[in-house]
Amino acid sequence: MKKNVLIVGAGGVAQVVAHKAAQANDVLGDIHIASRTVDKCHAIVQSVLEKRSLKMPGVLQAHQLDALDVEATKALIARTRAGIVINVGSSFLNMSVLRACIETGAAYIDTAIHEDPQKICETPPWYGNYEWTHRAECERKGITAILGAGFDPGVVNAYAALAAEEYFDSIDSIDIIDVNAGSHGKYFATNFDPEINFREFTGQVWTWQDSQWTSNKMFEVKRTDDLPVVGAQTTYLTGHDEIHSLSANLNVPNVRFWMGFGEHYINVFTVLNNLGLLSEQPVTTAEGLQVVPLKVVKAVLPDPASLAPNYRGKTCIGDLVKGTKDGMAQEVFIYNISDHAENYAEVGSQAISYTAGVPPVAAAILIAEGDWDAKRMVNVEQLPARPFLDLLAEMGLPTRIHDAAGDRPLTFDEAPLVPAVKIAAAL
Repeated sequence: MKKNVLIVGAGGVAQVVAHKAAQANDVLGDIHIASRTVDKCHAIVQSVLEKRSLKMPGVLQAHQLDALDVEATKALIARTRAGIVINVGSSFLNMSVLRACIETGAAYIDTAIHEDPQKICETPPWYGNYEWTHRAECERKGITAILGAGFDPGVVNAYAALAAEEYFDSIDSIDIIDVNAGSHGKYFATNFDPEINFREFTGQVWTWQDSQWTSNKMFEVKRTDDLPVVGAQTTYLTGHDEIHSLSANLNVPNVRFWMGFGEHYINVFTVLNNLGLLSEQPVTTAEGLQVVPLKVVKAVLPDPASLAPNYRGKTCIGDLVKGTKDGMAQEVFIYNISDHAENYAEVGSQAISYTAGVPPVAAAILIAEGDWDAKRMVNVEQLPARPFLDLLAEMGLPTRIHDAAGDRPLTFDEAPLVPAVKIAAAL
């Protein structure tokens, strides 16, 4: 059954979402894009038309919207007859857009946890402070709300569920490893909105270790792994959305997130942070002007969307899972490799946006077809992993498995590794 789609947001991820939704408009129906800056929405519409992404003739429209205005969002949902809302705007918008969906009956999908602009690196529970407070209401009203359906969080949650369901009897640890081995050619830039991006790194790092929340400083703990395709990469322990839901929904004592950073990025970030230029607290200049340092930094850095044309290289994102199967130790790395240039050629966005933008459209298709129409609020690991991963492979994000049997693509009819053995070479 077709369910018209409303896309909230007009950045690089929204562009991917629009292209992929257009490629599936025989299932998803009319496609609408809304943002405060309607010109950005028009630019996305133009990109979709230029690349002829629409699978069949259909509606593709741009709208101006302040998504913090719940009544305005409700009105747009009603006007567009949207059955599914894909929220890829700022994470500051989540609760407003979710509220509009709950009150109109539309299914809700987002790709990141809600953030309060006044709070940096909150102590856990993150979902418990915001989205999860509406679980009972969603279930009572039969509202499908899928949280964190990007790549990380999102696909990595499905990888964890797949591991738990098919590859392990007991899991000791899930280490999510996110490496961008590409280069954009700029002196310094962020792949997402700097205001959101820097917030992840300016406070404490919270991870789930020995079945409890553990705090570290950013760049305090690192590891080096020899990863498929991208080779040896150093990553740093980082707090991240999926740690909270996985620690709550899976019986795993250790859930950690590791992100790759080059020395140059760390050095520039450290200087900016030490100078107070990443602060969100306003300061007054000698001329009496009140400015927010972080917003000034954001203004002088390259627009993340502008990085795409010259991006080269690949990303590697996956779950390194350790545990036991049939009484034997086992390690499995479930992962995806994406190519910046290939993704740009298809949809006009680089791989960081591509990996984040394809999964929510896959989720929307599964809702429309009934497989993921949960009629309640869920995180991705609470839904069947196989249909999601199989569909993602068809849409450009294939999953691969590295284990004792070697390295191979995950296929829908593949049987899990039995009997279990320990991988000889550590990843």
